[in-house]
Amino acid sequence: MAKIIERSVNAERVEDLISVFGSFDENIKRIEEAFCVSIINRDQEIKITGDEEAADGAVRTVEGLLTLASHGEMIDEQRVRYLITMVKEGKADQVTQAAKDVVCITAKGKPIKAKTVGQQTYMQAIQKNTITIGVGPAGTGKTYLAVAAAVAAFRERTVNRIILTRPAVEAGERLGFLPGDLQNKVDPYLRPLYDALYDMLGPESFQKYQERGSIEVAPLAYMRGRTLDDSFIILDEAQNTTREQMKMFLTRLGFGSKIVITGDVTQIDLPDDKVSGLKDAVRVLEGVKDISICRLTSADVVRHALVQEIISAYERADKKQEIKKPARQFSGRYQRKR
Repeated sequence: MAKIIERSVNAERVEDLISVFGSFDENIKRIEEAFCVSIINRDQEIKITGDEEAADGAVRTVEGLLTLASHGEMIDEQRVRYLITMVKEGKADQVTQAAKDVVCITAKGKPIKAKTVGQQTYMQAIQKNTITIGVGPAGTGKTYLAVAAAVAAFRERTVNRIILTRPAVEAGERLGFLPGDLQNKVDPYLRPLYDALYDMLGPESFQKYQERGSIEVAPLAYMRGRTLDDSFIILDEAQNTTREQMKMFLTRLGFGSKIVITGDVTQIDLPDDKVSGLKDAVRVLEGVKDISICRLTSADVVRHALVQEIISAYERADKKQEIKKPARQFSGRYQRKR
């Protein structure tokens, strides 16, 4: 029979304690359920009771959440569940370290940080490599963190320009003719990039830099024939590029520039006869020096907790469908053309 022990964790600030416990102690209840322990609070001292291994895991989780709270991080269901998983895998220290590394400060003074180990690896890859390819499902922060890294590099004057681009491919529906000039027609496709830049820089600063040519948001077709020096270039929704477009884009790289390519290979909107440039690039460029390929997963989703469940459910369904596919067999018969 396992020996029951009691561990203690002290909270330095009441505000952090309130944040960690959550509404109606919902966060603590999740920790209790995950580790089969009992947790109570007495005058900023948290008492954890259970068998030794479980109590130690709960202590590391509570300490990690207190560290995150002390750095201004919001403690929500997704964050609690993720930290529990990381504690059980022995990676809790990496999560708390990510909370200390600020990528960028938004126009409203909010610090942008990696929230998961996968995101932290992604940001480190962007810093160390000339080209980084971030592949992962929706909600993993691929584009937002890439824009944050671009703004940080621009503010530090390590680059002179930020260039954001994406292919103008409709997501499974025909939008028909759009009114206005060429820029009005492509703006709907580029809206997510505008939103991220507005958040980082504020509308006025963004407008000023765009008028100067320091920031450019344009469809991928505009990149042909250019050489982009001293620039931070982001290609978003890269799963919707063709092989030829991807090769064209990669060869735009100039001196003193960085490229970040983001996309989700499960959301390809190309015709069936077209090979995704992102999938092809991951295959071709794997192992090439100064190019990093980061694969984010459903564990790195930082949206509503249900988004993780949705992505995982689709992944399971896709695997079942692959298993059920009958193998093609060669019949040995053929017909001669007449």
